[in-house]
Amino acid sequence: MSAARGNGKGGKRTLKLLIVDDSNIIRRRIERSQQLEELEVVGTAANGLEALEMFSKTDPDMVTMDLTMPQMDGIECISKLVQLKPAIRILVISALADKATAVEAMERGANGFLNKPFTDRQLNEAIAELIT
Repeated sequence: MSAARGNGKGGKRTLKLLIVDDSNIIRRRIERSQQLEELEVVGTAANGLEALEMFSKTDPDMVTMDLTMPQMDGIECISKLVQLKPAIRILVISALADKATAVEAMERGANGFLNKPFTDRQLNEAIAELIT
């Protein structure tokens, strides 16, 4: 594996990624599967409340967000994150294939949507699309 790049080398800047999902298995899978050198995982959270707390500590550039979580769901969390940092890039990763929910997430400020289950390739393509 290659070493993490700092700002400037090769002209690419390191982007910080926060992973939010109530499933530990999914959080670890996203962390392991993402292969983009310019992304650095700065934290994980199991619900929207933890995500907001982790967000204030790590100031990520990008978030992967589940929608169905205890305490604060992804839709509410997306709204709050966008209020805090309008430029945040949010990729919703959810088993909810319901179009209305996906549309609501996008209206609240999400930038992309990936259905569970997903392949490593689908994950990396969805993340790459958000950062280009």
